[in-house]
Amino acid sequence: MFQRQGSVVVALENQLYQNSFDMSETNHTAYIGLGANLEDPKKTIRAAITALGVLPSTNLTKNSSLYITAPIGADGDDYVNAVIELQTRLTPFELLNELQSVERQFGRVRSYRNAPRTLDCDLLLYDQQIINTPTLQVPHPRMHQRAFVLLPLTEIALKIVIPNLGLAQLLLRNLSSQPIQKILT
Repeated sequence: MFQRQGSVVVALENQLYQNSFDMSETNHTAYIGLGANLEDPKKTIRAAITALGVLPSTNLTKNSSLYITAPIGADGDDYVNAVIELQTRLTPFELLNELQSVERQFGRVRSYRNAPRTLDCDLLLYDQQIINTPTLQVPHPRMHQRAFVLLPLTEIALKIVIPNLGLAQLLLRNLSSQPIQKILT
């Protein structure tokens, strides 16, 4: 029952969004943040990148290295993080739905805020659009505060600008106190 209600909300938001923008066969650039800290997180992130690359009407165009980071505002083991770039014809709401479906395929359970997780897929950016609805906020509201987002993002999109915040490279300079390590293998 809950899932159906969520689908109805997404369908309504998607319809409103499509009525606001020309969605005719246009490719959109989306950046997705990935994170995991349960089971085998490196294997999970690599498998998730593959799964996201075959979403409907979507192509994987870039993926960052994998990075290890300590949890922020949470307990548990260190996280493995990455960012990917997708070209998609999906609306942001359709893409969010697909991301959540992939999370569920990897065993994601939302037991409490910032709980350890098998997989987290966050829609960070969708073109240069600003979206603020009950189910979706783009740019992701905390991305500019997270080295584990900005470092892999700037690895694949060096000059990326976050709407209303500025150049990601400059924002990353403010996060030098957050330890992050690239995984070399």
